[in-house]
Amino acid sequence: MKLLSYQLKKSAASPRVGFMLHDKIVDMQEAWCLWRRSRQENDLADAAEQFFPSDPTRFYAAGDFVISQAKEAAAFVQTTNMEDSCFSREDVHLLTPVPEPSKIICIGKNYAEHAAEMKSDVPDYPVLFAKFANCLIGPEDAIEKSPKTCKLDYEVELTAVIGKEASQVRRENALDYIAGYTIGNDTSARDLQKRTPQWLQGKTLDRSTPVGPWIVTADEVGDPGNLKIQSLVNGNVRQSSSTSKLIFDVPFLIAFISGLITLKPGDLIMTGTPHGVAMGMDTPLYLCDGDVVTMEIENIGRMENNVTDYKTPN
Repeated sequence: MKLLSYQLKKSAASPRVGFMLHDKIVDMQEAWCLWRRSRQENDLADAAEQFFPSDPTRFYAAGDFVISQAKEAAAFVQTTNMEDSCFSREDVHLLTPVPEPSKIICIGKNYAEHAAEMKSDVPDYPVLFAKFANCLIGPEDAIEKSPKTCKLDYEVELTAVIGKEASQVRRENALDYIAGYTIGNDTSARDLQKRTPQWLQGKTLDRSTPVGPWIVTADEVGDPGNLKIQSLVNGNVRQSSSTSKLIFDVPFLIAFISGLITLKPGDLIMTGTPHGVAMGMDTPLYLCDGDVVTMEIENIGRMENNVTDYKTPN
């Protein structure tokens, strides 16, 4: 199932969770209510916000029980008329799937060829750093290039979405804690990132990090350790690799991080980027106003964002 966050273009309504049904977008809560009413559970349907939130952040924070109900509701409406709660892609603006996760944990230097192009040794342990929700944008939003940087870089990353609280998880059970996967672009201001030993200032600039276009549930993605992954800038391939080349694979990362930090439903884990970033080039081709950045991961989809110079508000 492809779960997404959307907002109707001709409405000031709050963002809501939806899912893809063929080439249409269906409101997730409306589908759940219809499913519940079919089971004569009108009391639950009448109190939908309490049991099945429409708000994306609250939806994912509710954990894998809500995800499992979403799957059942989506299966039910496959053969049901939901025309009043069904929209074309042209009618909606897709948003970042989890707008305010409690944590965004990123992994640096997690592909050997990327570590080499960054002139770095392969790490003995996962290199962890954080992003914050201020940096997140959706799959149709523009990446805002801050005037503070002239070295804005792209990084395609498989991003795991936590489905239930995880603490001291064992590697062999780690994938059970993942709700699904999405695409992240760990956009990085290299000049800011490299001016101090800590990377934070170059990694979490306002409105710089697209995530989307949706979350594909873990059962449909399959093995997260064997997915083609690539990025393009203006149609030219920059990165092309496979998640099979991760130094620390997804189960290891979940086990390692949960041994240090309790992960909550809705947390994002950005698992690292392969080689081919601008900084690794002999003549770096950093992102500029007007560039189009495309990210693709097998079994998940495609995300495309324009780059625009930050414009000071009037």
